[in-house]
Amino acid sequence: MPYPVSHVLFFVFCVSAVAVYAAARSVFRRELSSGDLIQLLPLLFVGSLGTLLPDSMIAYNLPVHGTFEHCWIGPIATHSFLFSPIAFLFGTLVGYLAYGKFGKAIYLGLFGEAAFLTHLLLDDIGEGGCEYFYPVYNGKVSVFSLMDVSFQEIGLFRYMIASFVSVFFVCIVIMMTLFALDKLGFEFKYKPEK
Repeated sequence: MPYPVSHVLFFVFCVSAVAVYAAARSVFRRELSSGDLIQLLPLLFVGSLGTLLPDSMIAYNLPVHGTFEHCWIGPIATHSFLFSPIAFLFGTLVGYLAYGKFGKAIYLGLFGEAAFLTHLLLDDIGEGGCEYFYPVYNGKVSVFSLMDVSFQEIGLFRYMIASFVSVFFVCIVIMMTLFALDKLGFEFKYKPEK
């Protein structure tokens, strides 16, 4: 299990690099006022807590049971797609409270969902899988172990499909983040004249 700091840093500097770049560029160009900087706080808050949400049970299990058991809330796996809508709802609620607009709140919810999924990706890399499909399938599934096979072992077609699935999952998370950031005002613009 990667440490909480690793989850937050991975999300902020790898997946949310567009927001970091856009904010830093605007600060250096003196295009942001202090009011604009305050608008970044919900983004940082939702992203940070969204990426830590799957490990939320540590806050209960450590003082009560003295363990770092963090993957279950009763019968529900916190490292699963079943638990992930909580990150979306949390981000949407914070977005509505912060912006007062339901449309903008939905995009902050999508941003929170992407943050949650990056947690699963890092734990998948570090622990060799997550309970992604709980309750349909209770075992751990590793997206990244699919890439660690030889096409001689499983055949070229299955090897290509396994590689595509692994990379596609990472791509979907990054695209969700970019879409949400674009709708929240962080964007790269294509300029054909350059």
